[in-house]
Amino acid sequence: MNHNEESKIVLKNERFSRFDEIEWWDQSLLKNARILVIGAGAIGNEVLKNLALLGVGNIIIVDMDKIELSNLNRSVLFRENDNGKFKADCALKSYKQIYPEAWGIAINGNVMTDVGLGYFRWSHAVIGALDNREARVFVNKVCAQVNRPWIDGGIDVLNGIVRGFWPPKTSCYECTMSQMDWKLLNNRRSCSLLAKRAIKNNGVPTTPTIASIIGAIQAQELVKLLHNKEALMGRGYFYNGESHDSYTIVHPINPSCRWHEIPAPIKVFPSLNSKNSIQELWDEAAKILNRVDAIDLNREFVRELRCPSCQQVKVVFQVADKIPHDSLICEKCDVEYSPDFYHSILPEENIMDKRIEELGLPPWDIVWARHEDQYIGLEISGDCPAEYPDDLK
Repeated sequence: MNHNEESKIVLKNERFSRFDEIEWWDQSLLKNARILVIGAGAIGNEVLKNLALLGVGNIIIVDMDKIELSNLNRSVLFRENDNGKFKADCALKSYKQIYPEAWGIAINGNVMTDVGLGYFRWSHAVIGALDNREARVFVNKVCAQVNRPWIDGGIDVLNGIVRGFWPPKTSCYECTMSQMDWKLLNNRRSCSLLAKRAIKNNGVPTTPTIASIIGAIQAQELVKLLHNKEALMGRGYFYNGESHDSYTIVHPINPSCRWHEIPAPIKVFPSLNSKNSIQELWDEAAKILNRVDAIDLNREFVRELRCPSCQQVKVVFQVADKIPHDSLICEKCDVEYSPDFYHSILPEENIMDKRIEELGLPPWDIVWARHEDQYIGLEISGDCPAEYPDDLK
């Protein structure tokens, strides 16, 4: 062998070979990762682009909105002929074009009403690309209940923020909320159903550059999290695009926050799906707890609507946000019905023969059964859209 042959360097030319040169990198962790991305707007586009380039192999994308032409100036995954199509569908299509080996599904719906909690538990981590406080509070609650970390991102013109939460071990999103934040949230919650729907969210003015920066930081924090490196959990990263100042802050756990106890255990029921009755669900819970005092639900449900004028009652049993708009007005009096909200199913309820889906629960959801001080989650996993991973059973 001559000197030239002996000194020849063989370079890999595989898709992720450059990553292999990083000493601590394990591409299999990314390939096998299961990531739930909530929001496919400006930040969501950047997050998803980066995850596809990194080779994240399993992705679920949630977004309820359709693409408008005004989205195209900050959404790298969308094209002009996507106008009017669902963001989640188009984002997933582009994701697979970047990384054809990826598995994924798109959910064209509202995370607070249309996404079963099983999707959260399926994931190794959740990335939030959300634009409102109410959705963040919901995602935070669910991640605490199923013990999953989540990485939140937000942008405003040239400024941005990334925060990581993993309750109960770190602070959570609610720990960061001020009294004013709670006041604004509670003011919205106290609105009538029609008033809530009248609130228009025109979005925050922003640029594609800040979305790119914040989406990149979120993706980078996920890489660190998957590799068991110190990530931005219980901390926040703030970026000022005008001065290019940036800094991190530690968010302490709020002692009065409800999400810092060990979460209740969750039992998987592959034999149960949305077609089963409430009674069958109740019976399964009773086998574990011996007796059930109530089954708690995660969303705001309406049992019935009552007209404050003529007292006419309309039985609905539906998630509040899913009740048809024209059903909220009394046909006789032309006034808005008053809703009777409920968050639990009690044994005296005359609904045991109803199917689970008739209550408005989304597929692959988790409900919580309790008896005295015992509490357990029941995952209705017969609705799972893919082969259920063994390590979650």
